[in-house]
Amino acid sequence: MWQDFKDFAFRGNVLDLAVAVVIGAAFGKIISSLVDNIIMPIIAKIFGTGQFTDLTAWGIQYGAFIQSVFDFLIIAAAIFLFVRLLTKASNLNKSKEDKEELSEETSEDLLKDIRDLLREQKNR
Repeated sequence: MWQDFKDFAFRGNVLDLAVAVVIGAAFGKIISSLVDNIIMPIIAKIFGTGQFTDLTAWGIQYGAFIQSVFDFLIIAAAIFLFVRLLTKASNLNKSKEDKEELSEETSEDLLKDIRDLLREQKNR
């Protein structure tokens, strides 16, 4: 049972997920600070309210829900853009490595093909 747990816990996907959760939490704090300290003051100037959380009707604080949705949308968009940039950067590195490997393999393969053709012509 311990071995099964170790196999599960130290599999690459689980470690990647753990790193993603930690980075996501830290990134979420950064985005929350962006929303609270930069975006919301701008919205306060435009709409005349400091935060959506101040909005209430019949004792229901629907503004808190709007604020949470707003925070979520900004965090989701920021994380999406961050992941997209990382993916593009890693794809660029992979494509460069693949091109280098491909060019080495291609020239080697061409030389082997030429050698084989020359042998066939010699044997005729």
